[in-house]
Amino acid sequence: MLPLININRNLRSLNRYREVLGILVSHGFGQALEQLNLDYYLEIGRRIVNRDPRKKELERLPTPVRLRMALEQLGPTFIKFGQLLSSRPDILSAEYITELNKLQDEVPPVDRAEIEQQLLKELGDSPSSLFCQFSPQPVAAASIAQVHRAKLTDGTPVAIKIRRPGIEKTIATDLDILQGLANLFEKHGGEEQLFSPTEIIKEFRHTIYRELDFTKEGHNLVRFKDYFEDNPSISVPDVFWELSTDAVLTMEFIDGAKISDISQLTQAGHDLKKIARNGAQAFFDQVFIHGLFHGDPHPGNVLVKANGEICFLDLGMVGHIDEDLRHQLTSLLFGIFKRDSDLLLSVMLKSRDRSKEINISALKRELSEFIDDYYQVPLEHINSFKLINEFVGLMRRHHIRFPSDLMLLAKALVTIEGIARQLDPSFNLIEQLQPTATALLQHRLSASNLGKEASQILRSYTDVAKALPDEIKELLLRINSNNFKIDLEHRGLERLITDLDKSSNRLSFSFLIGSLIIGSSLIMQTDSGPDLFGFPALGLLGYTIAAALGLWLAFGILRSGRL
Repeated sequence: MLPLININRNLRSLNRYREVLGILVSHGFGQALEQLNLDYYLEIGRRIVNRDPRKKELERLPTPVRLRMALEQLGPTFIKFGQLLSSRPDILSAEYITELNKLQDEVPPVDRAEIEQQLLKELGDSPSSLFCQFSPQPVAAASIAQVHRAKLTDGTPVAIKIRRPGIEKTIATDLDILQGLANLFEKHGGEEQLFSPTEIIKEFRHTIYRELDFTKEGHNLVRFKDYFEDNPSISVPDVFWELSTDAVLTMEFIDGAKISDISQLTQAGHDLKKIARNGAQAFFDQVFIHGLFHGDPHPGNVLVKANGEICFLDLGMVGHIDEDLRHQLTSLLFGIFKRDSDLLLSVMLKSRDRSKEINISALKRELSEFIDDYYQVPLEHINSFKLINEFVGLMRRHHIRFPSDLMLLAKALVTIEGIARQLDPSFNLIEQLQPTATALLQHRLSASNLGKEASQILRSYTDVAKALPDEIKELLLRINSNNFKIDLEHRGLERLITDLDKSSNRLSFSFLIGSLIIGSSLIMQTDSGPDLFGFPALGLLGYTIAAALGLWLAFGILRSGRL
């Protein structure tokens, strides 16, 4: 039956758990789940497969395609999870990333009555009282929310983002299931895992709950508006806080064309090359100056207004780049520009997995080869997507773990370059980025900045020096009072313990079967008790039980695939 996992044991969770595993098995992932000891539910999944008319068609599809289809069928939480994974080329290979980028987050809209009830619950009044005009037909409908047009009582056009009623419970249930599967995978999935599945789910839980809280998106909009207040080429919609809650976000309605709609932009007389440059530079400013960037800048989230201003929408997913990360990033870029493999090596070694052995000479050799592959190649001939994927692949091979925000940035950069090249085929991301990176490095090496860093280092060492005597005194007191403890953690023994437990159970079972056979044989020899077919009935019963138990044991061993 269901193993012990950390999910709510209510009927809805159990039914959803069975549904999730059934869909995964029906899409050909039963073998990957077998090692998680989910025998009961895998058998249910196989029954679903046998009844699924698409069985043969699914079997012929590539694994990444089947994964994408399974996530879409599983619903909102799993679609969002797939979108998170699509921003992690350090976890998945390029073919999976490409396929997961196709995940569709479009669903049928919620019934009008439910939306009006949601507004009444959140804002305390009906739409007809709050707005002089409210469109019940959404302009966009996604898995978490849908957007409606409306007009305030003073005639101001607004866009209202409304969270789908009940979505929080669905997501909470699915997150518990994902956490349970992650726990099992970490326990039974082997030791050669660069990333902890439970840590990935923990990150996803944090991300999706931030997206569910629309006040956080509202604050992001306010911050972006403040960042670009003096930039005439960039605009961000206003937020109407009096008509906003954590489930409803009322914003200024932006009338514009998608940045990827080349024909409409051309007809409006816009300078496409200028739009490409301004949009890319605005994104670089988000990353390198403000440390907060749009995590999902796809064409639907970037509009061009009639006056040529570029407007960023949907800031529910953002990435954060603190000062240390910015230093790492600028050092990486400078190392690539200057063909300095030692600089690249020093930056990458700061992010390595300390529990894994790294062949530093092999890493340095691969870094030199990577740089040589792009040395003296004209910038217009460099494919940024290929460059980023090759670099991330190098990181994966050598157990280098960069923060997830850097991986989100890598995906966003590729998206930005794709949009810019649609507008201007001659656009090159690296060429546009080089002046910004150079200016940042010059600032970093400036006398004032070096002095600031030196004072920070000195202050840190001073704090350590001040705290050291007290720490040593505390340590000595603990030792003298026999209150000094060292906790040792044995990593990688969980699976060994589980296997030993299974082996001991099988041995005990074998001894029991052997004892039944020996005891039944002795009864046969004594010829005592009632007879059945001319043989002692107790002896025949013992043989029958031993045979049944033996077949059961053999079936279990064969099913596990470990003879």
